[in-house]
Amino acid sequence: MTQITNNQTLTAIVTGASTGIGYAITKRLLEDGMNVVMNARTQVDLLSAYDELKSLGNLAYVTGDVSKKATGEELVAKAVEAFGGVDILVNNAGVFNPKSFLDTEEGELDRFFAINFKGSYFAAQAAVPEMKKRGGGSIVNIGTTLIEHAIAGFPASGAVASKAALHSLTHQLSAELGPDNIRVATIATGIIETPLHAKQGIEDANVLAGLHLLNRIGKPENMADAVAMLVKNDFITGTTLRVDGGHAAGHNYG
Repeated sequence: MTQITNNQTLTAIVTGASTGIGYAITKRLLEDGMNVVMNARTQVDLLSAYDELKSLGNLAYVTGDVSKKATGEELVAKAVEAFGGVDILVNNAGVFNPKSFLDTEEGELDRFFAINFKGSYFAAQAAVPEMKKRGGGSIVNIGTTLIEHAIAGFPASGAVASKAALHSLTHQLSAELGPDNIRVATIATGIIETPLHAKQGIEDANVLAGLHLLNRIGKPENMADAVAMLVKNDFITGTTLRVDGGHAAGHNYG
């Protein structure tokens, strides 16, 4: 059983947890013996995921849009009510839609920043006071390798810029919260096999395998493994961990 110094089981909050990466992270943390509060915007999907995972351990859920500050506050309140506190926050909820710079509308840009950045910012703001009460904690932000390796044929300036803000937030919070023993890290993802691609009109994400030196796309479980490592290692903070199959380092066109 994973524990902290006061002999309490760790409690994690995972946003965007009904499918894909968030689902895999929730599953892994439950398997590692943690309490988890999972979140998604669509209740039917969230309840389906909850029903599938609840037998693995102590699990609660909150339906809500993370772009609203109140949702982060509700997640923390649920964690405190159900499990006594908060030790871990995984800011996984996000939106991504490839679109050219000149075609991006104001409302679309606002949505990218509201969900990808503002949602994570205020979820962390709600969680940190509870982490301080527990003597520390861990925040993991899910970013993208595209902030350091742009692709001309894959324009996504709005979405990537909003994720870049999240990467920057990681550095700032790691400095500000380090004295409170709260660690902050970002995972920069490559292409991961999730339902998100179908929503973008990509029927088979494996066609993007060549963007990675490993010549294959990643699986949600690869991300879950990385999160599990980051929340357990108490000497990692202020860093960006690439889980991208070598995407940022180069491409495989073989």
